[in-house]
Amino acid sequence: MDYFAALVSDDDSLSLTEAAGAIALAEHPALDLSALQTELDELAQRLRQRLPADAGALQRVRALHQFFYRDLGFGGNVNDLRDPDNSHLHAVLQRRRGLPIALAVLYLELAGQLGLQADGVSFPGHFLIKLHLPLGEAVIDPVDGRSLTRAELEERLEPYLSHEMRFDLESGMGLGELLGDYLQPASGREILARMLRNLAVLHREDGDLLRLLQVQQRQVVLEPLDVALRRALDRTRMVLDQPEGE
Repeated sequence: MDYFAALVSDDDSLSLTEAAGAIALAEHPALDLSALQTELDELAQRLRQRLPADAGALQRVRALHQFFYRDLGFGGNVNDLRDPDNSHLHAVLQRRRGLPIALAVLYLELAGQLGLQADGVSFPGHFLIKLHLPLGEAVIDPVDGRSLTRAELEERLEPYLSHEMRFDLESGMGLGELLGDYLQPASGREILARMLRNLAVLHREDGDLLRLLQVQQRQVVLEPLDVALRRALDRTRMVLDQPEGE
């Protein structure tokens, strides 16, 4: 826990890949995070060797997608969505299967090492990636690398609109006007918060309170000012009859 706390103590020095990898330490305390980074560095090096020194952004994106999705075979774990390892970077790297947000973190690491500008997007229901290219921006699905059209994004957003938003739409506001708000880059802290939230929901639904407690402790460390998270942690401690500090 102290290690995770140190990693997320400051936004300016926060390493998304390392902090996201450290989430798994709760269940895999012997995990070697340096080995995780070394493997990613080696993959990035293999990819760079495929490209000429003067490769443009589009050429680098095409090479990344060929390498990540076709050669390495990364994709969603459609056979077992409830496996916690879908959120653990080392397991996703080993199995080539995981949740969209975990795939996105690995993708962002490789994209950054290729010199590409990319951000995570905390879109409702399905984490996305935004690529910044010379001719504009592209929003892609981290599960398969497919570029999504505006119409597809609007279709994905529509089920998550609140009653107030639907009223605005009925009053003449276009869905496209709302879409931009949901495509803003997510900070590293926001990405980590969503990863932890996914795990918390999973463990709560499975009734695994000990695992839930470990996740909630990290949630509070990550977002110490969130009163709701602290109250949820206290409720879990009460049910487990585990005082703070144990």
